[in-house]
Amino acid sequence: MTKNIYKYVGPEYIDRVIGLDGKVTLKCSYPKDFNDPYELFLTIDFKEQPEVLAFYAEVVGELPQFPTTCFSRSPAVIPMWAHYSRNLTGFAIEFDESALSEEFPNTRFGDVDYADVPDEDLTDMLYRAYELGKPRYLYFLQSGVFSTAYYTKATCWSYEQERRMIVPEKETRQAGKLTLIDVPSNCLKSLLCGPRASQETKLAVRDKAAQLGCDYFELKIGKSSAIPYFVDPSGTPFTFNGIGIEKCAQFCRSCKEPLESEATLCSWCQIDESHEDEAASRNIFRALAKHGMLDEYLEGMRDIGRGIKKSDA
Repeated sequence: MTKNIYKYVGPEYIDRVIGLDGKVTLKCSYPKDFNDPYELFLTIDFKEQPEVLAFYAEVVGELPQFPTTCFSRSPAVIPMWAHYSRNLTGFAIEFDESALSEEFPNTRFGDVDYADVPDEDLTDMLYRAYELGKPRYLYFLQSGVFSTAYYTKATCWSYEQERRMIVPEKETRQAGKLTLIDVPSNCLKSLLCGPRASQETKLAVRDKAAQLGCDYFELKIGKSSAIPYFVDPSGTPFTFNGIGIEKCAQFCRSCKEPLESEATLCSWCQIDESHEDEAASRNIFRALAKHGMLDEYLEGMRDIGRGIKKSDA
């Protein structure tokens, strides 16, 4: 089953990315410009003997440079919202990958694999090609290096859950030094605003969603789980199910946060005055504060934490 894919965008790029013509414009990069400078070190071990490296350079040559645009496989990756959507103040775009494939049939999609050492199989293929010299081994080596170079990053980037789209040059256009691809609105599923987006940004993104004829959601950070969720304009909660965004079956009827049980309220929203009174009666700090002893007690505990005894003072 084809999954939807997501592009995170800063709030300052709303009008640049979503134009009046109803298309979404995405920036493409070339491998030489990727944000991980060590990606090409994950093809083979470059500490091999010089004659083998010379053969590698002869067969593989310079890596072909094709326009590539990058997505995430999830709209719920908080570091992605932080890094690419300006500290959760921007938005994300949900694309239907199957629609993208139909619109751009000559593109190639692939998940990025994460590794910290070169591919041993590729190194084995290098030696097989070097020692036997058969054309098919040279072809397999070239193909393997291409795939690894385009679809492998170091494990420190694994949080991105990246998926890449390699685009034929003829599908792109140049705008100054930028290589761009224009995606028609039928490839979009939704626009999603970050939880720290300004009211101005939310209104602008919501208007764009209406213009494009796609759904609009806002990301929410709950109090019961580290997994974010989404709400539509009516406040109905949605979650990411690994494939796309779907309506929640169970959620708190007060705060709307998704629930794993059939309870009508989450634990936080179940708190009433009796719970608060009992919690206050169990809080010994209140008693210490009432008798003017809390500050002295806390300072003493801080001294213990710093390894200071009163006799040393």
